Amino acid sequence: MLDLRPTSRTLAIITGASAGIGAATAKAFLERDDTVIAVARRPCPHTKAISIATDLTSNESIDALIQQITSQIDVKTRICLVHNAAKMNKDSVGACTDDDLRAVLDTNIIGINRLNQALLPYMDAGSSIVYVGSTLAEKAVPGSFSYVISKHAQLGMMRATCQDLMGSGIHTAMVCPGFTDTEMLRTHLGEDTEVLNTIGAMNSFSRLVQPEEIASGILFCHDNPAINGSVFHLNLGQKES
Repeated sequence: MLDLRPTSRTLAIITGASAGIGAATAKAFLERDDTVIAVARRPCPHTKAISIATDLTSNESIDALIQQITSQIDVKTRICLVHNAAKMNKDSVGACTDDDLRAVLDTNIIGINRLNQALLPYMDAGSSIVYVGSTLAEKAVPGSFSYVISKHAQLGMMRATCQDLMGSGIHTAMVCPGFTDTEMLRTHLGEDTEVLNTIGAMNSFSRLVQPEEIASGILFCHDNPAINGSVFHLNLGQKES
């Protein structure tokens, strides 16, 4: 069984925990002696985390993950479920096939729904569900059609989650990072230093947000149920276009 003694205050289940925001969040929970299950295709770089290899586009892989987690929990537990994993394509309204859109939604929406429904029965009062959204949950930019759709849907999912869990003692929030220095951003934009500097200059600090800054926001949301149903922006003050 997982070590869920009082010294381990929270069981943090973090998707996309092999790099970037997910890995930084795993480290932040571990530093307070919480138990961390890191869900990703690749292992979490922090060896104290329990890494479970999972493909969130595969129902079979998600079912195996759920079985591994729930078989280790014999009582309701204070859980922080962090939906961080995301798929981001370069596409547009005129160039996004049904299959490509479906693949993004499988990771960014359907996988989240499956995990929520499977894990909610094990979540005690004081638990939280934290969605890692994006500034693109409330606006759009060209060339990220399916990602924008999915993040807008995640925002609606978070708000609906809040309403459906009223009275349960479980709270939810959406953390919306600005342009954050992650593997996903660099893959999407390329490693062109000039482009990255231009993107970084789009906020009042003229730099990219760091994954550790987002991780601290995720912990804050988990620890503060007053944030329930809220959107928490962490973007260094983006300039209005």
